[in-house]
Amino acid sequence: MNGQDRRDIYPGLQVDVILKQDQGTGRTTRGIVKDLLTRSAFHPRGIKVRLQNGQVGRVVSIVGPSQAGGGGTSP
Repeated sequence: MNGQDRRDIYPGLQVDVILKQDQGTGRTTRGIVKDLLTRSAFHPRGIKVRLQNGQVGRVVSIVGPSQAGGGGTSP
């Protein structure tokens, strides 16, 4: 998933984003979504999110559910 569809992104999801200052270089930052900032259902450059560490960027790829905090059950 490429991060352009809002329905694919939710708080707690681990994603790679491009921060505003890194747009020229394409350098990505990995983090966990805290808030979705883009209101539209689709954005061609990626949905804008705030990460748990406070950084804001556009999602370029979805890594998967966060491993922090557990939440799952194991036998």
